[in-house]
Amino acid sequence: MKTLYSFTVILGLSFFVSSYNRIESTNFSYTKTPNAAIIHTTPNDDENEISNDFFKRYSDLKKYKSDIMSLYKNRSVGTIWYDENEISEFGTALYEKAKKTNNLVIPYQKEIEQLFDSSSESNLSKTDADMLLSSLYIVYAKKSNADAKKKMSYDAMLKDFMNFSTLEDTTPTASADAKVEFDQYYKLQDVLKKYKRLEKSSKWKPIVPAENPYKDLRPDAVSNTIAQVRTRLYLLGDLKQDSKSDVYDRELMDAVMKYKVRNGFKPNYILSAEHIKEMNVPLEDKVATLKLNMERCREISAQIAASDEYVLVNIPSYELVYVKNGKVQMTSPVFVGAPLTKTTIFNGEIDRIVFSPYWTVPQSIVQNELRSKIAADPNYLAEKNMEMVNGQIRQKPGPENSLGLVKFMFPNPDDIYMHDTPSKTLFDFEQRTFSHGCINVKMAKELAAAMLKDYPEWTQDKIDKAMAGKTENTFKLTKKVPIFITYFTSLVNENGEIGFFQDVYERDSEMNSPLSVTSN
Repeated sequence: MKTLYSFTVILGLSFFVSSYNRIESTNFSYTKTPNAAIIHTTPNDDENEISNDFFKRYSDLKKYKSDIMSLYKNRSVGTIWYDENEISEFGTALYEKAKKTNNLVIPYQKEIEQLFDSSSESNLSKTDADMLLSSLYIVYAKKSNADAKKKMSYDAMLKDFMNFSTLEDTTPTASADAKVEFDQYYKLQDVLKKYKRLEKSSKWKPIVPAENPYKDLRPDAVSNTIAQVRTRLYLLGDLKQDSKSDVYDRELMDAVMKYKVRNGFKPNYILSAEHIKEMNVPLEDKVATLKLNMERCREISAQIAASDEYVLVNIPSYELVYVKNGKVQMTSPVFVGAPLTKTTIFNGEIDRIVFSPYWTVPQSIVQNELRSKIAADPNYLAEKNMEMVNGQIRQKPGPENSLGLVKFMFPNPDDIYMHDTPSKTLFDFEQRTFSHGCINVKMAKELAAAMLKDYPEWTQDKIDKAMAGKTENTFKLTKKVPIFITYFTSLVNENGEIGFFQDVYERDSEMNSPLSVTSN
């Protein structure tokens, strides 16, 4: 899918309200340790202990005590603004929005700012941090809401999250430091209108396979299932007309291929149970996904709107897009971190291209994977073109190097980077979560050449020789290239075609999980 992404900053209250992730089925208690969380045993006494202790230390918030504590009542409680041990993207969204609100006085602003400053050594417990962010929500909501008497509660926050009624019709407002030059938000907005119209119509009906048990359908097959698929693809716009035919003909083959490509499926003509299941996802779920990703558009740094050159990697679609002078120069399939070693979602700047890289094997891989192999085979390192240097194992440059022929560096605390790979067959899989967190790029060689076009000394011949070298060769870019690692489960391509992608890290699911929690 070739997609030109241009986005802007966060707008709208409903975006961040859904971060009540990984909710644990326990009630309040409080342990005063640096990493304490608002989770554990029994009812109101412990709840009072938390509030009394917190508001004694943060006395300026006492006037908001009732509202703040109401957010934690009548629900199974985990932290509201954390995703495991890190502040969630919605906590960050709240902070950014609050900062941009004119005349908003933020109590304990210094302490809150420390939570978002990676260079700061904050001693706040998770309990204090979460409650400070809840207080920020209350202060912001009271400032932003015309109804000053609105009752604050967990359910009210959920309603805020669900209140996307204006998304179809409104346009984001540009702030002084943000340009509304992006088009992805508006493209999703147009698709949302279409899907909401379709949702209100009576045309959308579940596909009920005629085969039991279901068997894959291929070209020339005859089945009532085929007729239902044909109608579905007509409604989705992959077919220009609905002939009602139950024969899997050439016309339907083309539509199936179009449907599969835009949704990230393997491009073939087989209609499996997986494809029928995806076609049967309720329209209300699709609408919710579109709204959610419209809000993600708001989260993207305004830097992308101001950048004339950037690399964007979208994890759910397993794709890299390189944009220069406002135009897509190239796209490439990628594979990303496995669920246990997820690729981090963040923005950075590519400052170096490294040709014929060494691969220093992480100690975790040495301990968990290599130590036993080395013990069993004294020649293992030599056979794998590896060597021991200063107590560390590294793989020498070469075509079989795990980093391939080139890597792209952008400083970040998680040591994530992009690189080539000799494992090209892995790009044939639909779900490509194979790495330890780094981004493996199928067309890494082409990406390096594209990024070096403004450097006359880097001819194609020089690039080829650098990639075939026996020693590492690092080139520092004089102009750093922004990189955006994103998580969009729906996107519109340059042809106006919507794609829905697998929620590989279950971030959509985590965001929507609070909606199943109701008060007693």
